[in-house]
Amino acid sequence: MLILLNKFFFIFHSGMIVFILFGWAWKKARPANLVVILLTAFSWFVLGIWYGYGYCPSTDWHWRVRSKLGIRDLPESYTKFLVDSFAGGDISQRVVDIATLILLLSALAISLTLNIRDWRRKRKDRPSF
Repeated sequence: MLILLNKFFFIFHSGMIVFILFGWAWKKARPANLVVILLTAFSWFVLGIWYGYGYCPSTDWHWRVRSKLGIRDLPESYTKFLVDSFAGGDISQRVVDIATLILLLSALAISLTLNIRDWRRKRKDRPSF
């Protein structure tokens, strides 16, 4: 069961990252993309007050599963885990954190811009009575 949970979290969390970064590209997914980005920011910065900057419940749960599987040498962030896995090395946590923040803020700016534009167009196209 733990092995399945480990795989689930890997797929789920990686998928969420892809959705955060590119979910704004599909018009129907834009509102959900914005909600997920805002929830992520809330987790990082508000829950982060108590649990540490960048706190992510998914990472927390995934690391607990991996710990029970005997995997104990885990980085602070899931993003660093992914970057290190793909790069085949040990990338600086600071570099990964800065890049992650820049990407999140970029996705937020794009998502907000497109959601506001879509909302304005929808509102403009409504017949007035």
